[in-house]
Amino acid sequence: MGDMTLAQITENYYDVLKELGNIGAGNAMTALSQMLQCKVDMKVPQVKLLEFSAVGDMMGGEEQIMVGVFLGVEGDITGSMMFMVEEECAKHLIRKITMGMLPEGTEFEEMGLSAMKEVGNIITGAYLNSLSTMTNLKIFSTPPALTVDMAGAILSVPAIQFGILGDKILLIQSQFYDDMELDGYFILIPDMESYAKILTALGLPLV
Repeated sequence: MGDMTLAQITENYYDVLKELGNIGAGNAMTALSQMLQCKVDMKVPQVKLLEFSAVGDMMGGEEQIMVGVFLGVEGDITGSMMFMVEEECAKHLIRKITMGMLPEGTEFEEMGLSAMKEVGNIITGAYLNSLSTMTNLKIFSTPPALTVDMAGAILSVPAIQFGILGDKILLIQSQFYDDMELDGYFILIPDMESYAKILTALGLPLV
Protein backbone atom coordinates (compact mmCIF):
# COMPACT_ATOMS: atom_id res chain seq x y z
CA MET A 1 0.00 0.00 0.00
CA GLY A 2 3.03 2.25 0.37
CA ASP A 3 3.06 2.98 -3.36
CA MET A 4 -0.42 4.52 -3.38
CA THR A 5 -0.51 8.12 -4.64
CA LEU A 6 -3.10 10.87 -4.36
CA ALA A 7 -3.67 10.60 -8.10
CA GLN A 8 -5.36 7.25 -7.42
CA ILE A 9 -8.08 8.78 -5.27
CA THR A 10 -11.33 8.00 -7.09
CA GLU A 11 -14.67 9.82 -7.08
CA ASN A 12 -15.77 7.83 -3.99
CA TYR A 13 -12.77 8.97 -2.00
CA TYR A 14 -13.22 12.51 -3.22
CA ASP A 15 -16.86 12.51 -2.02
CA VAL A 16 -15.65 11.42 1.43
CA LEU A 17 -13.00 14.15 1.46
CA LYS A 18 -15.72 16.67 0.50
CA GLU A 19 -17.90 15.44 3.34
CA LEU A 20 -14.97 15.83 5.73
CA GLY A 21 -14.48 19.37 4.41
CA ASN A 22 -18.14 20.24 5.00
CA ILE A 23 -18.33 18.78 8.51
CA GLY A 24 -14.94 20.14 9.53
CA ALA A 25 -15.73 23.63 8.25
CA GLY A 26 -19.10 23.61 10.03
CA ASN A 27 -17.49 22.60 13.31
CA ALA A 28 -14.72 25.17 12.82
CA MET A 29 -17.24 27.98 12.28
CA THR A 30 -19.17 26.97 15.42
CA ALA A 31 -15.93 27.05 17.41
CA LEU A 32 -14.96 30.40 15.88
CA SER A 33 -18.41 31.88 16.69
CA GLN A 34 -17.96 30.88 20.32
CA MET A 35 -14.45 32.31 20.42
CA LEU A 36 -15.47 35.64 18.83
CA GLN A 37 -18.77 35.69 20.75
CA CYS A 38 -20.67 36.64 17.62
CA LYS A 39 -22.49 34.88 14.79
CA VAL A 40 -20.21 33.68 12.00
CA ASP A 41 -21.87 32.67 8.72
CA MET A 42 -20.26 30.37 6.19
CA LYS A 43 -20.59 29.57 2.50
CA VAL A 44 -20.37 25.95 1.36
CA PRO A 45 -16.65 25.07 1.50
CA GLN A 46 -14.83 24.34 -1.74
CA VAL A 47 -12.88 21.08 -1.57
CA LYS A 48 -10.24 20.70 -4.25
CA LEU A 49 -7.54 18.21 -5.08
CA LEU A 50 -4.99 20.52 -6.68
CA GLU A 51 -1.60 20.41 -8.29
CA PHE A 52 0.66 21.67 -5.52
CA SER A 53 1.95 24.41 -7.80
CA ALA A 54 -1.62 25.79 -8.20
CA VAL A 55 -2.27 26.28 -4.47
CA GLY A 56 -0.53 29.68 -4.29
CA ASP A 57 -2.59 30.95 -7.25
CA MET A 58 -5.79 29.97 -5.39
CA MET A 59 -4.73 32.36 -2.64
CA GLY A 60 -4.21 35.31 -4.94
CA GLY A 61 -0.69 34.50 -6.10
CA GLU A 62 2.48 33.25 -4.44
CA GLU A 63 3.44 36.79 -3.34
CA GLN A 64 0.16 37.32 -1.44
CA ILE A 65 0.99 37.95 2.24
CA MET A 66 -0.67 35.25 4.34
CA VAL A 67 -0.73 34.14 7.96
CA GLY A 68 -0.13 30.40 8.26
CA VAL A 69 -0.66 28.18 11.31
CA PHE A 70 1.17 24.87 10.93
CA LEU A 71 0.69 21.76 13.11
CA GLY A 72 1.96 18.22 13.10
CA VAL A 73 -0.55 15.36 13.21
CA GLU A 74 0.09 12.36 15.46
CA GLY A 75 -1.71 9.29 16.81
CA ASP A 76 -3.26 6.63 14.55
CA ILE A 77 -2.36 8.78 11.54
CA THR A 78 0.65 11.02 10.98
CA GLY A 79 1.33 14.00 8.78
CA SER A 80 0.73 17.73 9.02
CA MET A 81 -1.95 20.32 8.57
CA MET A 82 -2.06 24.01 7.90
CA PHE A 83 -4.59 26.82 8.18
CA MET A 84 -3.90 29.93 6.10
CA VAL A 85 -5.69 33.26 5.95
CA GLU A 86 -4.92 36.54 4.16
CA GLU A 87 -3.08 39.24 6.11
CA GLU A 88 -6.04 41.66 6.36
CA CYS A 89 -8.43 38.86 7.39
CA ALA A 90 -5.98 37.78 10.11
CA LYS A 91 -5.77 41.36 11.42
CA HIS A 92 -9.57 41.51 11.50
CA LEU A 93 -9.78 38.26 13.49
CA ILE A 94 -7.09 39.43 15.92
CA ARG A 95 -8.88 42.76 16.51
CA LYS A 96 -12.15 40.89 17.19
CA ILE A 97 -10.54 38.45 19.63
CA THR A 98 -8.63 41.15 21.51
CA MET A 99 -11.76 43.38 21.48
CA GLY A 100 -9.87 46.26 19.89
CA MET A 101 -7.32 46.50 22.69
CA LEU A 102 -4.34 46.44 20.33
CA PRO A 103 -3.18 49.71 18.74
CA GLU A 104 -3.46 49.62 14.95
CA GLY A 105 -0.35 48.21 13.32
CA THR A 106 0.55 46.00 16.29
CA GLU A 107 -1.66 43.03 15.33
CA PHE A 108 1.35 40.90 14.42
CA GLU A 109 3.23 41.59 17.64
CA GLU A 110 3.30 39.08 20.49
CA MET A 111 -0.27 39.42 21.82
CA GLY A 112 -1.85 39.41 18.36
CA LEU A 113 0.18 36.44 17.16
CA SER A 114 -0.76 34.52 20.29
CA ALA A 115 -4.45 35.20 19.59
CA MET A 116 -4.04 34.11 15.96
CA LYS A 117 -2.32 30.89 17.03
CA GLU A 118 -5.34 30.15 19.19
CA VAL A 119 -7.67 30.73 16.20
CA GLY A 120 -5.59 28.32 14.12
CA ASN A 121 -5.56 25.80 16.95
CA ILE A 122 -9.34 25.88 17.34
CA ILE A 123 -10.07 25.70 13.62
CA THR A 124 -7.61 22.89 12.87
CA GLY A 125 -8.80 21.10 16.03
CA ALA A 126 -12.37 21.19 14.70
CA TYR A 127 -11.26 19.55 11.44
CA LEU A 128 -9.24 16.91 13.26
CA ASN A 129 -12.15 16.12 15.58
CA SER A 130 -14.40 15.68 12.53
CA LEU A 131 -11.91 13.30 10.94
CA SER A 132 -11.51 11.42 14.21
CA THR A 133 -15.30 11.06 14.61
CA MET A 134 -15.75 9.87 11.02
CA THR A 135 -12.96 7.30 11.23
CA ASN A 136 -12.87 6.33 14.93
CA LEU A 137 -9.12 6.92 14.77
CA LYS A 138 -7.20 8.64 17.56
CA ILE A 139 -5.76 11.84 16.11
CA PHE A 140 -3.78 14.53 17.96
CA SER A 141 -2.07 17.72 16.90
CA THR A 142 1.26 19.17 18.02
CA PRO A 143 1.43 22.77 19.33
CA PRO A 144 0.94 25.27 16.48
CA ALA A 145 3.70 27.26 14.81
CA LEU A 146 2.70 30.55 13.18
CA THR A 147 4.32 32.50 10.38
CA VAL A 148 3.50 35.67 8.42
CA ASP A 149 5.00 35.55 4.93
CA MET A 150 4.26 35.28 1.23
CA ALA A 151 2.00 32.35 0.31
CA GLY A 152 4.77 30.72 -1.73
CA ALA A 153 7.22 30.81 1.18
CA ILE A 154 4.68 29.40 3.67
CA LEU A 155 3.69 26.63 1.28
CA SER A 156 7.33 25.63 0.83
CA VAL A 157 7.18 24.00 4.31
CA PRO A 158 4.64 21.31 3.35
CA ALA A 159 6.09 21.24 -0.18
CA ILE A 160 9.33 19.81 1.18
CA GLN A 161 7.32 17.08 2.96
CA PHE A 162 5.07 16.61 -0.02
CA GLY A 163 7.88 16.09 -2.50
CA ILE A 164 7.98 12.39 -1.66
CA LEU A 165 4.19 11.96 -1.84
CA GLY A 166 3.30 13.32 -5.25
CA ASP A 167 2.28 16.67 -6.65
CA LYS A 168 -1.34 17.00 -5.51
CA ILE A 169 -2.72 18.37 -2.27
CA LEU A 170 -6.14 18.44 -0.58
CA LEU A 171 -7.24 22.06 -0.11
CA ILE A 172 -10.44 23.10 1.65
CA GLN A 173 -11.37 26.74 1.05
CA SER A 174 -13.86 28.09 3.62
CA GLN A 175 -15.46 31.50 3.14
CA PHE A 176 -16.89 32.84 6.37
CA TYR A 177 -18.08 36.25 7.42
CA ASP A 178 -19.29 38.35 10.32
CA ASP A 179 -18.97 42.00 9.28
CA MET A 180 -16.15 41.13 6.86
CA GLU A 181 -15.82 38.27 4.39
CA LEU A 182 -12.84 36.04 5.17
CA ASP A 183 -11.20 33.35 3.07
CA GLY A 184 -9.59 30.58 5.10
CA TYR A 185 -7.60 27.75 3.52
CA PHE A 186 -7.18 24.42 5.26
CA ILE A 187 -4.58 21.98 3.97
CA LEU A 188 -4.41 18.39 5.22
CA ILE A 189 -1.26 16.40 4.47
CA PRO A 190 -1.40 12.86 5.86
CA ASP A 191 1.43 10.58 4.81
CA MET A 192 0.44 7.88 2.31
CA GLU A 193 0.22 5.16 4.94
CA SER A 194 -2.20 7.36 6.87
CA TYR A 195 -4.34 7.95 3.74
CA ALA A 196 -4.68 4.16 3.51
CA LYS A 197 -5.69 3.99 7.20
CA ILE A 198 -8.29 6.76 6.74
CA LEU A 199 -9.85 5.08 3.71
CA THR A 200 -9.88 1.66 5.40
CA ALA A 201 -11.49 3.16 8.51
CA LEU A 202 -14.20 4.68 6.31
CA GLY A 203 -14.88 1.26 4.80
CA LEU A 204 -13.64 2.20 1.32
CA PRO A 205 -11.75 -0.35 -0.74
CA LEU A 206 -8.10 0.44 -1.34
CA VAL A 207 -7.13 0.77 -4.99
